[in-house]
Amino acid sequence: MKIKNIIKLSVICFAFGNLSAQNPWPKTTETAKPWTRWWWMGSAVDEKGLDKQLTTLSQAGFGGVEIVPIYGAKGFENKYINYLSPEWMKMLQFTTNKAKSLNMGVDMSVGTGWPIGGPQVDEQDAATKMIVQTYTIAPGEKFSEKIVLKDEKQKNLKTVKLDIVTAYNEKNEAVVLTDKVNSDGILDWKPNSGKWTVYAVFVGKTLQKVKRAAPGGDGYTLDHFSPEATKDYLKTFDKAFGNSNYGIRSFFNDSYEVYNADWTPDFKDEFKKRRGYDVSPYIKYLVGNEENEIAARIKSDYRETMSELILNNFTKDFTNWAHSKNSKNTNQAHGSPGNLLDLYAAVDIPESETFGSTKFDITGLRRNVEDINTKEIPDINMLKFASSAANVTGKLLISNESFTWLTEHFKTSWSQVKPEAEQIFLSGINHIFYHGTTYTPSDVQFPGWLFYASTNFVPENSLWPHLKGLNSYIERTQSVLQSGKPDNELLMYWPIYDQWASPKGKDVTFKVHNVEKWLQPTVMYKNLTELSKIGYSIDMVSDKMISESKLENQNIQVTKNGGSYKVLVIPELTYLPESTLKNILELAQNGASIIFQNEPKDIPGNFEVEKRRTQLKSLWNQIPFQNQTGNLKMASFGKGKIILSSDVAKALEYLKIEREKLTDTGLKFVRRQFDGGKYYYIVNHTSKEINEFVPLNYSGKQVALMNPENGNFGIGEIQNNSVRIQLKSGESLIIQASENTDITIPKWKYIEKTDTPIVLNQPWKLTFKEGGPELPKSKTLDKLQPWTNFTEDSSTQSFSGTGVYTTSFKLKKNKADDFVLKFDKLYESAKVIVNGQDAGIVWSIPFEINIGKYLKKGNNTIQIEVCNLMANRIKYMDENKIQWRNYHEINFVNIDYKPFDASNWKVQPSGLDGEIQLIPIHYSK
Repeated sequence: MKIKNIIKLSVICFAFGNLSAQNPWPKTTETAKPWTRWWWMGSAVDEKGLDKQLTTLSQAGFGGVEIVPIYGAKGFENKYINYLSPEWMKMLQFTTNKAKSLNMGVDMSVGTGWPIGGPQVDEQDAATKMIVQTYTIAPGEKFSEKIVLKDEKQKNLKTVKLDIVTAYNEKNEAVVLTDKVNSDGILDWKPNSGKWTVYAVFVGKTLQKVKRAAPGGDGYTLDHFSPEATKDYLKTFDKAFGNSNYGIRSFFNDSYEVYNADWTPDFKDEFKKRRGYDVSPYIKYLVGNEENEIAARIKSDYRETMSELILNNFTKDFTNWAHSKNSKNTNQAHGSPGNLLDLYAAVDIPESETFGSTKFDITGLRRNVEDINTKEIPDINMLKFASSAANVTGKLLISNESFTWLTEHFKTSWSQVKPEAEQIFLSGINHIFYHGTTYTPSDVQFPGWLFYASTNFVPENSLWPHLKGLNSYIERTQSVLQSGKPDNELLMYWPIYDQWASPKGKDVTFKVHNVEKWLQPTVMYKNLTELSKIGYSIDMVSDKMISESKLENQNIQVTKNGGSYKVLVIPELTYLPESTLKNILELAQNGASIIFQNEPKDIPGNFEVEKRRTQLKSLWNQIPFQNQTGNLKMASFGKGKIILSSDVAKALEYLKIEREKLTDTGLKFVRRQFDGGKYYYIVNHTSKEINEFVPLNYSGKQVALMNPENGNFGIGEIQNNSVRIQLKSGESLIIQASENTDITIPKWKYIEKTDTPIVLNQPWKLTFKEGGPELPKSKTLDKLQPWTNFTEDSSTQSFSGTGVYTTSFKLKKNKADDFVLKFDKLYESAKVIVNGQDAGIVWSIPFEINIGKYLKKGNNTIQIEVCNLMANRIKYMDENKIQWRNYHEINFVNIDYKPFDASNWKVQPSGLDGEIQLIPIHYSK
């Protein structure tokens, strides 16, 4: 049993529960397995279909589903079921009962499509916006125009009202006139002198409706800033669910994509209560485009108020409601006009999202430019907002909507999914949800019902027979990443007030899709990237979290069950609330280590500016900095230390905070602690092979190496707190460093040398097992090649499914310890059968598998069952104008959101190509 440098081992076929007692892998759970978003198109589901698909998902290694009803397929309208109707609830109950029998979990969306809303959202509770009209009053002129809303779309709405009226003269002197406008819109005011501009703010509605709504789910989107709107919305679920949660583990809310929602009916009152002053005299600065200090301060206060409203009036209420149902809740905070860290932390399961394709340096990893969206690249630091919130506050699970638009439809292989999943894990996330799987009735022909924007994790996918390989990898990895507690040593403050103080625009939403505007240009981002690269583990922290922090054993801790941190880093910033600085100094007083990159320049907001500015300066001046070598200042402050340095890495070195030097090799890691030891999850995303002793900050008394791809494990070699690692490009490894020793665990099998490869260049027989539109004829191959090379047989060009390559060879007596079957080119994955025995699945780079224990002296037979992409069959269907996409709403689009058409695609190579080598290997003794 081993992992190794040259070898990509197969997935072993026994379950975790059957492994021996000496097995170091944590016990698996349903949450350790991957889950998938399960779209119910038109909610046209029935018990037979639900039973079949849940069983199929379970057999493929899924631990649960997340039900999201959406628009339906045309021609099936008579089978649609209205969302939350008695019939729909009956289907939900059947689903949860069946899932329970399969040891699977079920989550569901609190709404259809996204963002949340529906028929229960009346005009009063609908997403709200401010509508601004301006008027001019000339000197000495009596204003005769009525101040009434001119927007034709809003005129018939009953809830539209005039909220603020403020006039400004040429000296920017303001007069609030709200109470001088009567119900007919007549202004009873005449200025004494000068030219005046009147700003009238109306409470209007965005009129946005739910996108991709399912039957029974259409309607306005919700006003997330109104507690009454949230309460009213959830009443519909109370009525449908009664006193039961119907077996739902967690209620899910998708990303905030409510457009132009920048107000709420009682915003003016909430602003005054929270910020300490009336916004009415300053409305010009909020709605205008002036780029000056007063505008920046007003907008900062406005954005902070919006953040508090969505946190307190929606997110926390959503959590409390889910708990009242004895369930959890899951929320995607990104896109919200609020502090993402606080919003993620306010729910049971924070959920992030990946969208697009990452460029990895992994040797042989395919990334065709024509098949990806080059504008959307997942960002690991964006993912860390969700994991940071969870780690800091002690949440056990951090989920991720994974692989959305990873490549063009039908062109994603499992080998392309794996490094994206690894990047998600490296960000600290431990609960992957595939995006996704679509329910399909059993009588619907290939390719079944499909969602417009997914990587197609559906049983109709020709790669489905080998999905268990990917799923088992994720299951093993997540079993470790869901164990113990996070073990990150640094806290990085998010200077959100620098973002909120921008005088440009009005509301600020922190989206996944525009990190290049709000996240990547920041100094915090640079710090996160550079410090992670040199081996530090970091979580981000908010002002609110700092205010709740305490010192435990000289480490900073926000909650009892949360992470424990050695240092708080305050990156270079302009604005810092005096209250936050006070809280930071209290932490230092009690023994914390703090690093400032610069002296805070100012306080945010527009309330009592000079007083608060003086307080900030006074607090800062309490720090008795002394110059040190290397452009660094240090102050002993109470029991703690405060460092002032633009170079955070040097400051950490001064504080003797050790980095993990294993990153010097190019390896990436995430670390967790458990009772008596630590786990390291290590990934090689470089183009090189790693074969050396790698240093660990913690090695314990015994180090076990664990291969998440096949479950193999063994005791590793240690020298001077370094462990010997053999990893090829694209491979990963888990290290369990423990204070306990277990002599029953075997030694890890390191490859010491390899003998001359045996090239399997004899003739091969190619047959076809399953797939369509029709099975090509069998062929005898003089040399190994893809079946798509045989252009004279048109069926090979359109076939998507499984082709079987078979050959026999003689093996002379050989003293090798094992043999590795190495593929040169594999399109896309393969099940290997040696002498009638299942040796495993080859689905990820470097496309290798150990088969030594299945070989025998003399004649041997190898069958390689290769699955290719769906692309060629879809191309054939579009070329022949075979109707397969026929949906309401958006129907079906390509990666650029244009109508989908595969008729002009190139035929995708399918099968085996190049050489297949059988490599004799010898393990170190």
